[in-house]
Amino acid sequence: RDDDDINDVASMAGVNLNEESARIMATNSDLVGTQMQSCKDEPFLAAVPLHKRILETAKKLGITDVPAEVVTFISHATQSRLRTVIEKVTVITQHRMESYKDDEWYEQATDVRSQLKFFEQLERLEKQRKDEQEREILLKAAKSRSRQEDPEQARLKQKAKEMQQQELAQMRQRDANLTALAAIGPRKKRKLDAPGLLTIGGEGVGLCGGSQAGLGTGSPRQYPRQKITRVNLRDFIFYMEQERDMSHSLLLYRALLK
Repeated sequence: RDDDDINDVASMAGVNLNEESARIMATNSDLVGTQMQSCKDEPFLAAVPLHKRILETAKKLGITDVPAEVVTFISHATQSRLRTVIEKVTVITQHRMESYKDDEWYEQATDVRSQLKFFEQLERLEKQRKDEQEREILLKAAKSRSRQEDPEQARLKQKAKEMQQQELAQMRQRDANLTALAAIGPRKKRKLDAPGLLTIGGEGVGLCGGSQAGLGTGSPRQYPRQKITRVNLRDFIFYMEQERDMSHSLLLYRALLK
C-alpha cells in the first residue's frame, strides 16, 4: 500500500480524480450523449435550373449525359467564386472608405475641395460685380430725362423699372416673414430634440426616466450602430481591372459604358 501511494502521482499532487471527473461531466453535460454527424450537402444554386442550363451547354459540345455530381460541383464552385469576389470587393471598398486625414504618417499634398470652393467664390464675386455694373447702368438709364429716346434707352428704362419692382417685392416679402416670425414667437423645442430621445434611422425612440419606465437612471441608452459596407459600381470596375481573366472581358466594357 505504501508503494501504491508513492507511485500514485495524482495523490502526491493533491488531485482527487473523482472530483475532477464529476466537474468535467458537469461542465460538458450538454455534450454527453450527443451524437455528431455531418450535415447534408446542400447545393448553393437551384439544382433543376442549373442542370437544365448545363445540359443545354453540353449538347452544343456533343455531350448528352451530365451526372448530378457535376451539378453539385459547379454549384459549390460558384459559391466559392462568389465568396472570393465579395471578399475582394469588400476589401477594395474598405480601402476606399479609409481616411488618412488624421493619420500622423500622412500629410496632405493637395486639397481639391478647397480649390473648388475658391473658384466658386471667384465666380460668385465676378457675378456680383457684373450684377452691380448692370444695376448702375439701369439706374442711370432710369434717371436720364432726355426728350428724344432711342429704343435701347426705352428698353433699359423698362428693365430698370422691373428691377426696382422686384427689389421692392423682395423687401416686402422679407418684412412679412419677419413680422410672421415675431408673431409666432420663439420656436419650441421639438420632441426629437428633447433630452431622453435617441434618433435611430430617422425615427425617435423615447427613453423615460426611472419614475416612468421603472429604471434607476434617466440617462438614454446607447444603441450600437452597425457598420455597413456599401459597394458601388466603381469598386466592381476596379476589381475587374485588377483581375487577369476579367481585365479584357465584355462585362468590364459594359460596366464602363454605364
